[in-house]
Amino acid sequence: MFLTLLRHGESVGNLSGVLQGQSDYPLTPAGMEQARKLASDWKSESTKFDLIISSPLRRASQTAEIIAASLEVPLEFDHLWKERNFGHFQDMQLDEINKHNPSVDFFHPYAPIGGTGESQLDLYTRGSLALQNILRRPDGAYLVVSHGGILNKALYVIMGITPQAHYNSPIFHFGNTGYAQFSYNLSTRQWAMLCLNDQIKMPQSRGFMSWKND
Repeated sequence: MFLTLLRHGESVGNLSGVLQGQSDYPLTPAGMEQARKLASDWKSESTKFDLIISSPLRRASQTAEIIAASLEVPLEFDHLWKERNFGHFQDMQLDEINKHNPSVDFFHPYAPIGGTGESQLDLYTRGSLALQNILRRPDGAYLVVSHGGILNKALYVIMGITPQAHYNSPIFHFGNTGYAQFSYNLSTRQWAMLCLNDQIKMPQSRGFMSWKND
């Protein structure tokens, strides 16, 4: 099985510097162009997907729709791949949020962020279920179009990083239309990372960086 985890194109919220969370911002014209360019590149490389699964939030769904139309791939929407609910931090300027202590990326793993939002454990649990649902599908190539927060937790699940270890764990940066690609061996239950944010390549001659979750 092959899995590509893609962050949406530039959104109005990105451009205005707010923490979007589950607020529903559309793509900017630049974000639409990013999605079209990525789709064009994948088409020229003969990249194939059996199914695209997208967050229903507009910045993700618009990205997915552009790619699905270009590559002629069926598209489904799944609420499990929505961005994290950041409570009352949603729609606030990031500069203002960064003044809080602790910062939003290192909030207590069991505490609801922004008073009413999802805890790190909540998000990790949702990412686990979203990933498990894909692994229960027929063997194939799947593209997920989603958001940075939930994609980070999906990577934690793949790598066996628990939310309790978050203070000492990496934060994976996904630029707009940045993506990570993995293969999963259904027999050995072993993940192999193929690329991260389309920047870090793992040459096969050296062996892929991999994690095995039993």
